[in-house]
This record gives sequence, C-alpha cells and structure tokens, in this order.
Amino acid sequence: MNARIVVVGSLNLDRTYSLGRLPREGESLHATGHEVASGGKGANQAVAASLLGADVRLVGAVGADAAGTLLLDAVAASGVDVTGVRRRPDGSTGEAVIFVDDDGQNLIVISPGANATVAADDVATVDADWVLSGFEIPDEAVIAAARHAHATDARFVLNPSPFRLIPDALRHAVDVMVVNEHELVEALGAAVDSSSDAELQQARASLSVPQLVVTLGAAGAAAVSESGVFRAPGRVVTAVDTSGAGDAFTGALVARLAAGDALEAATVFATQVGAHAATRPGTQSSYPTSAELDRWLQG
Repeated sequence: MNARIVVVGSLNLDRTYSLGRLPREGESLHATGHEVASGGKGANQAVAASLLGADVRLVGAVGADAAGTLLLDAVAASGVDVTGVRRRPDGSTGEAVIFVDDDGQNLIVISPGANATVAADDVATVDADWVLSGFEIPDEAVIAAARHAHATDARFVLNPSPFRLIPDALRHAVDVMVVNEHELVEALGAAVDSSSDAELQQARASLSVPQLVVTLGAAGAAAVSESGVFRAPGRVVTAVDTSGAGDAFTGALVARLAAGDALEAATVFATQVGAHAATRPGTQSSYPTSAELDRWLQG
C-alpha cells in the first residue's frame, strides 16, 4: 500500500479569464472566455496526488457558502478525503482570479477568505507518513504541520508558494523543499545560477534542507541532495495553460515519494506530470490519472 499523505493547505474557487495577452498596468482588456472551477494550491496538490493513485487527505477551511460546497464536492470526486476541511460559518470561501493569455502564461490574484483561518488546531489529529504544506495558509498552521509531522515520524514537504519570508521555526523542520527559480531567489535573497550544480548545492545548504527540488520551466527540474544534483529533463509541449502545472508537479512528486521512489525518480515523474498539465486548460481539470499519463507519454 502507498503511504498516507496529508496536505495542509488552501482551497480556492478559481475564476479564470482567457485573454489574447496579459494586461499592462492600468489597461482594460476584454476576456475571450471565463470559467469557474475548483482550485487552491493545497487542493490542487491533493487532487494531483490522488488521481495518480496516492492515499490523500486534505486539511483546510472553506466558508459555509455555495463555493465551499462546490470545492468540497470537486476535491472529493477526485478521491481525496476531505473530512479534515472545516466549514467556517462566519467567513467566505477563498477565491483566485486567474488571467491566462494565448501562450498559456498567467497572472493570479488571491483573496484568501476561509484559508486565513486555518490554525494549529486543525492539524492536531493529522495521521500521515508524508505531510505537505504551502504558503496560502497562515504560518501558524504550516509550522504546526511541520512539528506534528516530525513528532509522529512523518516526512514534511514545504512548497513555500506564493513566496513569503520562511519563518525561523521552519528552517530545520523541512525534509524536502519544492520551489521554482523565482521562489529560490526570494528565499535566498540573492541571484542563483540554476545551471550551476555548485550554486544549487550552496542554495540547499543555505536553506538548511536535506533535499531541495527546483522546477526550471521548460528545462525540467533539479533534485539537490547531499549525494549531488540530479537534473530531470523537460518535455517539449505546446502550453495551453501553465497555472496549475507547478501544483501538479508538487502533488506528483510527493505521490511518488510516498510510494517509495527515490528523489531522482520522483522528480522525473513529476516533471512529466507538470508538462502534461500545461497542455490542458484549468488547474485540477488538467491533471492526469496514471493511465492518462501513460497514454500521453506513449503518444
């Protein structure tokens, strides 16, 4: 059996607007399309892992509104256990407004809503082998997730996105950190040459993490550990929408780590899943099952 994964994170109602190009400062543009769907980085990562066969539970919060019901139903339909998601009667469900251009690039604005109420108490009963969390919920909840993971001999994975200053309490509590190139620069406060193995190793040491995974866009990803730097090549695709690709990567990575893969193999697999997600519109709707991924890779 696969190990149990608990994702402590966000759920958002995604409002996605398709545009010929992204707007410039002060500019108004007409959208060519509009969709409403289930999203939020925590929910996205949980769905991505579950569709690939992982045993996943989501811990978070939504409002007692129609949007909260939509999100819970959508995530549960993907096989995720949502009993750890609280419904807050005094708050609204989080929302994200996403602009996607004809090249698949995006801009995202988030209103946290109930996500801002996720607290340490919500993770007190987490039972998992792997715990994944990120920064669309308060620091208090992320720190509690990390501490609870280590107290119960689980592994803790941090995806510090959207990036904010990493609390000192997390500095030595992370087993695997997953970042993109921009987040890595922000975390270090200095430029990093991601093509240099030596600089990536120095980055890992500076962040005090045993294992660091850096997504590199079309160039794939780099897995950095004490044993060296492993580079998973990118897959050339025609991008339709990249807004959910990073979460697909992270969910897939943790799914394979929980299944027993080494970091290198898990990174290769996650790179393939992220590339596949970029070829479809939306976030959770773009994520493949294992069978769909196999057919795509063979096509």
